[in-house]
Amino acid sequence: MQPRVVLLKEDTDTSQGRGQIISNINACEAVFEILKTTLGPCGMDKLIYTTGQRSGVTISNDGATIIKTLDIVHPAARTLVDISRSQDTEVGDGTTSVTLLAGEFLRQSKRFVEDNVHPQVIITGYRLACEQALKRLGELQINIDKNDEEKYRDMLIKCASTALNSKLISGQKKFFSEMAVDAIMHIKDSLDLSKIGSKRVTGGSITDSLLVEGVAFLKTFSYAGFEQQPKKFENAKVLCLNLELELKKERGNAEVRIQDVKQYQSIVEAEWNIIYRKLDAIKASGAKIILSKLPIGDLATQYFADNDIFCAGRVESGDLDRVCAATGAVIQTSLNDLNDGVLGTVGLFEERQIGSERFNFFEKCPTQTKTATIILRGGSEQFIAESERSLHDAIMIVKRAVVHHSVVGGGGAIEMELAKHIHTYAKTINSKVQLVVDAYAKALEVIPRQLSENAGFDATDIVNKLRAAHERGETWMGVDIENEGICDTIENFIWEPALVRRNALAAATEAACLILSVDETVTNQKADGIQ
Repeated sequence: MQPRVVLLKEDTDTSQGRGQIISNINACEAVFEILKTTLGPCGMDKLIYTTGQRSGVTISNDGATIIKTLDIVHPAARTLVDISRSQDTEVGDGTTSVTLLAGEFLRQSKRFVEDNVHPQVIITGYRLACEQALKRLGELQINIDKNDEEKYRDMLIKCASTALNSKLISGQKKFFSEMAVDAIMHIKDSLDLSKIGSKRVTGGSITDSLLVEGVAFLKTFSYAGFEQQPKKFENAKVLCLNLELELKKERGNAEVRIQDVKQYQSIVEAEWNIIYRKLDAIKASGAKIILSKLPIGDLATQYFADNDIFCAGRVESGDLDRVCAATGAVIQTSLNDLNDGVLGTVGLFEERQIGSERFNFFEKCPTQTKTATIILRGGSEQFIAESERSLHDAIMIVKRAVVHHSVVGGGGAIEMELAKHIHTYAKTINSKVQLVVDAYAKALEVIPRQLSENAGFDATDIVNKLRAAHERGETWMGVDIENEGICDTIENFIWEPALVRRNALAAATEAACLILSVDETVTNQKADGIQ
């Protein structure tokens, strides 16, 4: 009798084979079922209530936000979380589409796994089909001439509007599309999104939101004397600091031995002399606006008020960095060498009231590095938060369109055209991979099908009409949400950057292939507190 070999420690859970692959596919299908109703202009929102230390309510139809907030723990399903996040990071939009495509690829592959087709055959077929899809996508994409500024800007607005069609603020998509384009065009030299700040002010209408071509941040904590300071400057010098301007408290156990009262007085005066030397150095520099990451105390606040200087302490790091980029200031950790080289310049500084809050505005900055700030208004914190996420998607889409300036038709048009091409390609394959490639093409139809279902249409009827139209050579026919039918998406300005579709197809295919290649899961149980 052959002896029993113990390889893994006791209580280790192992699952392998065809059953494990199907189990992983089922887990991914569960994520697919959650997200599918959020796709498109008529997609529904999800309300996610989080308990515990970080309790709160999130209302969103953004795929990356939902999938991240759900905190999915299944190891295979977490792959969909990763591709959704990568799509959000790389492109900014299409996070729901990429998850639905990956889920549908897996759903189509499930019947092959159940029929004992080897996973590597399915993976080979999917990669062949993806290669053909990306190649065809490159042939179909429409390049926009950047030299015609009017057409170019119009293209960017159309791409932003398409991204906002499925968002909570779709009713004001014209307003926010132009805001997203203006923000990106203001920083077009660097395209660094960290140069675009975002602030929320509860109250007012969503259309009261505004774009500041410069920097704006909420009034910081202030001491007595602050209201005596001037609140408006033109062509003023700006000094940015990373040091405290207040009297330091002695440590609790500090001990000083003195012989008489005069010595005590000299110690007190030394502390005051130190801070006054700092304040005099700042005044001598000619700076009229003083910003610091660290606190500015009541003594310094009153000193600046007496000398017609504005100050703000405890400024957030991101806001201070944007002020430095806009004005040309350099953050100082010492006051020993203040010169014009480290001071910034602002054309117009002003403190203004926005709703119930006061903001400091830095505008007409002369430097080449442009910055922008978006101040969002709305009736509730959850609504503003979702508006911010929606606007982020639109800004990311515009940024990618600026870099790549090629577009395709949305509304499921590009997916139907690619499905048609891959169906034709599958007929040239003389092995069982043909069936897999054909299934890949069928999976692409999930986008127009789900768009129709979410709008309350007869999805089968709409998809059949689209198939017939694309067979007739009508390349850009997609779902017409407004008239319950099909329409030419290019003529109706339903555009999106080709990069969104290219990235979604590649990421979804790789995720599906990765999950299909896993045939065993080993779960190590904790033992004595050690994993």
